[in-house]
Amino acid sequence: MTSPRRGARIAAFATAATVVVSPLAMSATAAPELQLDQSRKTYIVQLDDAPIASYTGGVAGIPATKPAKGEKVDTESRNARAYEVHLRNEHAKALRRAGLPTEAKVHEFTVALNGFTADLTAVEAAKLSKSPDVVQVWEDEIRYADTATTPDYLGMTGEDGVWAEQFGGTADAGKGVVVGVIDTGIDPENPSFAQTDKVKKPKGKYKCATPRDPKFKCSTKIVGARYYGTDYGNNIAYDYESPRDMNGHGSHTAGTAAGNHGVPMTVQGQDMGTGSGMAPAAHIAVYKALWQTEDGGGSGTTSGLVEAIDDAVADGVDVINYSVSGSSTSVVGPDEIAFLFAADAGVFVSTSAGNSGDSVGVSSVAHNAPWTMTVAASTHDRGALNTLTLGDGRTFEGVGYGGPLDATDLVLAADVAAAGAEDPELCPTGSLDDELTAGKLVVCDRGAYALVDKAAEVKNSGGAGMVLVNLPGGAANQNAIIYGLPATHLTAPDGAEVKEYAAGQAGTGAISETTTVQVDAPSMAGFSSYGPALAGGGDLLKPDITAPGADVLAAVGENPETGESQYDLLSGTSMSAPHVAGLGALLKQKNPMWSPAAVKSAMMTTARQTTDAGEPIMRGPSVATPLNYGAGEVQPIESYNPGLVYDAGWNDWLAYACGIGQLAAPCPETPVDPSDLNYPSISVGDLAGSQTITRTVTNVGQGPMTYTAQVEAPAGTTVTVEPSTIEVPAKGEATFEVTITRTDAALNTYAFGALTWQPSSTKVQPVRSTIAVRPVAVAAPGEVYASGASGSLELDITTGFSGVMNTDVDGLLPSTVLPLDVIKDGTTVVDGGDFFEVPAGTKVTRLSTFADEVQAEDIDLYLARLTSRGLVLVDSSGNFDSGEEITVESLEPGTYAAIVDLYSDEASVTAPVHIWNLGDEDEANLTASPASLTVTQGTTVTVTASWDGLLGGERYLGQVNFLEGTTLAGSTLVTVNP
Repeated sequence: MTSPRRGARIAAFATAATVVVSPLAMSATAAPELQLDQSRKTYIVQLDDAPIASYTGGVAGIPATKPAKGEKVDTESRNARAYEVHLRNEHAKALRRAGLPTEAKVHEFTVALNGFTADLTAVEAAKLSKSPDVVQVWEDEIRYADTATTPDYLGMTGEDGVWAEQFGGTADAGKGVVVGVIDTGIDPENPSFAQTDKVKKPKGKYKCATPRDPKFKCSTKIVGARYYGTDYGNNIAYDYESPRDMNGHGSHTAGTAAGNHGVPMTVQGQDMGTGSGMAPAAHIAVYKALWQTEDGGGSGTTSGLVEAIDDAVADGVDVINYSVSGSSTSVVGPDEIAFLFAADAGVFVSTSAGNSGDSVGVSSVAHNAPWTMTVAASTHDRGALNTLTLGDGRTFEGVGYGGPLDATDLVLAADVAAAGAEDPELCPTGSLDDELTAGKLVVCDRGAYALVDKAAEVKNSGGAGMVLVNLPGGAANQNAIIYGLPATHLTAPDGAEVKEYAAGQAGTGAISETTTVQVDAPSMAGFSSYGPALAGGGDLLKPDITAPGADVLAAVGENPETGESQYDLLSGTSMSAPHVAGLGALLKQKNPMWSPAAVKSAMMTTARQTTDAGEPIMRGPSVATPLNYGAGEVQPIESYNPGLVYDAGWNDWLAYACGIGQLAAPCPETPVDPSDLNYPSISVGDLAGSQTITRTVTNVGQGPMTYTAQVEAPAGTTVTVEPSTIEVPAKGEATFEVTITRTDAALNTYAFGALTWQPSSTKVQPVRSTIAVRPVAVAAPGEVYASGASGSLELDITTGFSGVMNTDVDGLLPSTVLPLDVIKDGTTVVDGGDFFEVPAGTKVTRLSTFADEVQAEDIDLYLARLTSRGLVLVDSSGNFDSGEEITVESLEPGTYAAIVDLYSDEASVTAPVHIWNLGDEDEANLTASPASLTVTQGTTVTVTASWDGLLGGERYLGQVNFLEGTTLAGSTLVTVNP
């Protein structure tokens, strides 16, 4: 196997951005002219050379700029400056090659990403994407913020805590380390970020970009502050045009990661004691790429976010916290690719897993890339209990602040709704009638809207208090949030009783004063997104870990009316990610030579899967699984002596991205199974009987060590480890194999276990790797190709069950050909096209052109759907010749257009487009034999696909299906060109 060359082209497979073109009259005789929407949008363009952070040489006269292990990028060096000039020249050349003016370029990236932003039409973006030195072109997108003290809970404080044991106290915990926070800014006057005179400013080219905010002062605490506003397509109308934080989200994440120690905190008049960040002596560099929105949220463009990543790496941050939404299906978005290069340069990146747990019934975890740490959210041990007492004497325990509230008229929100209000029972903004609500204790259902917005609606409508109730089948956790009015949050069963009482009579309710107690923790927050990683088909376990993310106390933006510093209890994976960012900063300080992967491994292999009381971590009424919490809850004390780590880097990450089909190059000559990525957890998303996984561990412990494997096999499987005992020399490595075999585990359902390496010494921690497997019934080739009017192919099928496997076929279906007459006029993206129907019951739709049938050097092919808005692009194919192919499963029935762009210089051409709409029909020309056979789990059998009677000049598509009994277990597409 050859290793991918760092700096070589990184090409990703990605669908085109949505393009809307004008509606067209359907014609059976003439190919319509398809006019492109000529509006301009911002696109992010990535070129194939490595950025400064990862450049290892290769350009004549310019030596490497990638930092040595344990060092930071030096963008001021002579080599870096020379290479930056080279990259900028290449940017201009790429535009000129595509026939575009260099003035189209708006911003350039050279450190964590090699590329630029440009204002382009869809045509120009398509043409630029075909330039041989362009890797990817992304349309700029909008990303969103993923919205009492936890150091005691995590074991940071006390004589035996991390701060004292590892750093001699809080004054040095994080000293010299810089945490980069990409968010909504920071409140520089908040005591959490006050300058510490004993700390020197770290080296780096940090800038304090505050020309419109002279009050904003950087210091030895806030060492840098930049912002990315209207120049990056952001709406700043509801925010400060400076790094100052109006929203509060950025201050909260910065304070959680690296806020000062022992800061007194008060929330809406309630004394909450003192608070601290995870790395209280660390420096903070702020990159404001999210902006306050009209509704109080935070959002920003991907172009601004990528520029922030680029600047953070250039400045020299050690850690980046990214509490920002991300893709749940891709590892090759612009921010994820920038993080790839950042991690390659030694920057540890902590990302939020997402907050879709309440509303999404399938995997929704964001940030699926293995080079970042993806953090779920769970509770901590500080509980704020209160009670609701009804007029009939019944009392219900809840959580909340703001009481006491004496007996007050209790009403359902729907009974005091404003005229015409939608969903009044959920208490959205504007839903309550002020006159009817005034002085009442209002019962609001949980769901759909932010909890703070519900409380604000009750308060703004004159309500005296709020009773928030969970709903059956919904989120089960309870949140103690300070709303500024008395409130309690009840479980679904208790809430049902209270609602029945409030609906049935003119009753009252009283809320008690809050009692602060220690509760068993953690449990998973109901909003926390869960896995597996869809981008890898389940061959990578995400999220990686969980940390406190419910009711976290930290700084927020200043009060705009009084200018006073503020603090608040916020919930979200936005709050859990900065815990891990701060902990990562401390691990980097203690172990400056550790890679980001080693830092991640140390936290993951020492995490816990039980609560303080030794009970399983729960998610609502159910036992949580690694799909919820990954490796478990982070344990900072244990992470300093991990013994072994699963290290990884550039070549490993690229091989993984190639293995899941999201990178085209540079890829290993021999494909690498994505489950073999050297990762601290083990995951197989398609276990067909048996699979062997390889891992390598590196000794970072106390010298030569012997470890013995201890296995908890997932239910219904057997797990063997070879060798079962490993001798790992000091700073050395050991490689082993793990074979997982299904016995009777349920198919298409995840099962979980663990492999723990028990050390021969108590000086280091046991090394635990979670195992997650999803047994499947069949592993079959995705597609096979053949020629000839008759013939056969043998298909090797691995079965994950024992019993009878049946086979059947769809097709073979000859194509329908649209002979499109393409005339280039220089003004349209699509020079020719025509419509076709996709009927109901279509399993697979394919459009293809063949280079030997098109007398043009290069065409591009598009598939669009006719909607009320016109033609909306579904998919595209843009190879470097005239052979193009688009394959889409289960298209919605309707009218579609096959459209062609004549990319090369010919004036006109006829482009035959072959179209297949493959359904269930057996065309009596394809057979699969045997039609039925007895199979044994984990074995490979051969099924022969045979065809006969095909016509020369036709091109055929079919499918062989494999069934467990009558249930479809897998299929293989069959393409035959006689």
